[in-house]
Amino acid sequence: MGTDTVRTPPDDGAADLRREQRGWYFYDWACSVYSTSVLTVFLGPYLTSVAESAADADGYVHPLGIPVRAGSFFAYSVSLSVIVAVLVMPLVGAAADRTGRKKPLLAAAAYLGATATTAMFFLDGDRYLLGGALLVVANAAQSVAMMLYNSYLPQIAPPEQRDAVSSRGWAFGYASGSLVLVVNLVLYTGHESFGISESTAVRICLASAGLWWGAFALIPLRRLRDRRSAARGAALPGFRQLAATVRDMRRHPLTLAFLLAYLVYNDGVQTVISQASVYGSKELGLGQSTLIGAILLVQVLAVAGALTMGRLARTYGAKRTILGSLVAWTMTLAAGYFLPAGAPVWFFVLAAGIGLVLGGSQALSRSLFSHLVPPGKEAEYFSAYEMSDRGMSWLGPLLFGLTYQLTGSYRDAIISLVGFFVIGFVLLARVPVGRAIREAGNPVPDRI
Repeated sequence: MGTDTVRTPPDDGAADLRREQRGWYFYDWACSVYSTSVLTVFLGPYLTSVAESAADADGYVHPLGIPVRAGSFFAYSVSLSVIVAVLVMPLVGAAADRTGRKKPLLAAAAYLGATATTAMFFLDGDRYLLGGALLVVANAAQSVAMMLYNSYLPQIAPPEQRDAVSSRGWAFGYASGSLVLVVNLVLYTGHESFGISESTAVRICLASAGLWWGAFALIPLRRLRDRRSAARGAALPGFRQLAATVRDMRRHPLTLAFLLAYLVYNDGVQTVISQASVYGSKELGLGQSTLIGAILLVQVLAVAGALTMGRLARTYGAKRTILGSLVAWTMTLAAGYFLPAGAPVWFFVLAAGIGLVLGGSQALSRSLFSHLVPPGKEAEYFSAYEMSDRGMSWLGPLLFGLTYQLTGSYRDAIISLVGFFVIGFVLLARVPVGRAIREAGNPVPDRI
């Protein structure tokens, strides 16, 4: 274990710091497969089919005696996982800052999530309750682990390197997700030639994500170092700890202002990601193979986008680059509104536009926020950031659904999301990030 104070690079010099950064990248490489193959592609349709096989004549399942439409079970399970994560993240974040022992907590969260994901191999027949329970555990553990992972960024990268380091982490994640998804799709589409059923192929794909996650998590757990913490005090239960974190953040109103801007535009980002396939299938009449191909294209181009925007940030600063990405998001949605139905080529063009700005806007938002965190409170503040990323993105889907309900047009629904990027742009533009960094007690980089 190291004895460095928070944010002090290793005494052994730049080589040790680079080694630690390379280890940090590999956690994104390890866990992104879960987000891509499990959550985005395979688990939703498969768990829904398992729930439908267990449903009664009216199409309902009855977890804990509660009647639930089989088609809603996956969505409700995701929602429950978010509630669990919201309760646990502030508690774990405060404990990590207080003790300085992030690595054991990261290991516990990572391997809990990886084990639950691997156990999805046993999700067959009518075991929908098992599937729901494993999803809640895996998704909540992933959120907690990502919070701890993100909180390492201010400790392993000096201010002038954070944009590049954060961007490389995202690029590693998207590259990993693309690679494993290609292998999974080969197995899934050619399952008959491999002599297995479609159900078995899906279960292998789900379990392989957990095995991948657990195997590659060993690299960051070997290379990352715990640091003595400057924080003191006891962690509080669940929402009380979250309330305490928010009260502390009120002492840093500019940090809170950035988090609000991020919450708004990230809500738009997450809604576009989750609803693009609905738009493609329902409004544009595109098939499943086209939609999966578009997901792969987004993953591949997000690697290039994250690295390119990281380089742009070195020249123009992270804030200006993020603002530019929000303009690009707005233009992409506007173009999506006019896409012709039954034309997969243009949908792939839209996917390319999303991929090029997706990774970069996420990576630079993370690195910019890392400058705004007071020393010694990295995990605690990143728990709030992670909840903004995962737990608070509900307004966008609500607006999308209401717009479709009122107009009957998915085109109107997709264009309604432009408001999130416009409002987010205005809120971010108003944040004086240089002053915010100084008020957080951190050095201001030459370009920010």
